[in-house]
Amino acid sequence: MATQTATPTSSPTPVPDPSGAPSPAETISVEEVQRVVEDSASSGWEFLLGTPLRVTVILLVAIVITFVVRRLIRKFAKSIATGGSRRKLGETKKKSVTTDFLKVDPSVRERRAQRANTVGSLLQSIATIVIWLITGMTVLTELGFNLAPVLASAGIAGLALGFGAQTLVKDYLAGFFIVIEDQYGIGDYIDAGEAEGTVEEVGLRTTKLRGLDGTLWHVRNGEILRVGNYSQGWGQVVLDLPFPYDTDEAAAETVIRDVFTELRKDPEVDRSIIEEPEVLGIQDITGEAVTVRALIKTTPGDQFAVGRQFRAAFKRQLTAHGLAIPWTQQTVLRTSPAPSPADRHNQEEHHGDEAEHSRQPEKQEQ
Repeated sequence: MATQTATPTSSPTPVPDPSGAPSPAETISVEEVQRVVEDSASSGWEFLLGTPLRVTVILLVAIVITFVVRRLIRKFAKSIATGGSRRKLGETKKKSVTTDFLKVDPSVRERRAQRANTVGSLLQSIATIVIWLITGMTVLTELGFNLAPVLASAGIAGLALGFGAQTLVKDYLAGFFIVIEDQYGIGDYIDAGEAEGTVEEVGLRTTKLRGLDGTLWHVRNGEILRVGNYSQGWGQVVLDLPFPYDTDEAAAETVIRDVFTELRKDPEVDRSIIEEPEVLGIQDITGEAVTVRALIKTTPGDQFAVGRQFRAAFKRQLTAHGLAIPWTQQTVLRTSPAPSPADRHNQEEHHGDEAEHSRQPEKQEQ
């Protein structure tokens, strides 16, 4: 009897509907399509409203802040270039005398413009670096970068650099305030403590001074504790003029007025003098002379030349008025120093020998 083996039968293949209608398994509802579209749109908006939008806003805010800060710095630099042009030059007994020579003088105006440009460019560079450094770190944080190790390393490096470069930072800060406050400029004659001379270069770290003997001094700005500027605002000559002891005060003032009249005839000296000389009166009395003090207010930096011209004219006027500059007589007495004990002993021995020699002839005569 033959055995029949059952063969597996495959599932019947669905026959498509001749009418073309989809089968129930292939049917997608409208709700599902709408849900998929809404999910895609919401994820896209969330992405656009997330990191890219925040980064864009940060960049726009940085641009606006940079523009505003640079504009404020330009206004500040302009105020430095134009402000303070009117300075009080001196006072008389009746009214104050004010001049605009600082505003009119081209050299002063050029100096102020250079100082304003230096300060403005420096502040703009510092502000731009700080703003965009903060902006860059903020953007990197939004992009998911961890800046904590970088900031920690930068903090340690900055601390080490701060300890190692304290002098350098001090010099730069001092130079920055010297430029901003216009303590001195190129061409000014200043006294910076250990060095004195004409300023040839003003930097943020050092200042170069040319002394009267030609020495070029390099002075660190951080080491300048006080500055005496002889070329800023106005200058004044302080004159202590010696007269003979028997000269009265009226005659002394007459001589000084005549000296000033002679100086006024020189156009260069006349341009340097701002006010009439002020005679303060008797400054000192000695056994040989009476010293009268006078003051002359001059344009900045010209007080030395005016003082030399005044002293030369003063000598001529003393001769014209029949007066002689008093001089001091000194008597020098020469005295021998006291002998030392050894010298006294030698002198005693010498006198003893002389006495012995004097007694020997007496014995021979006897």
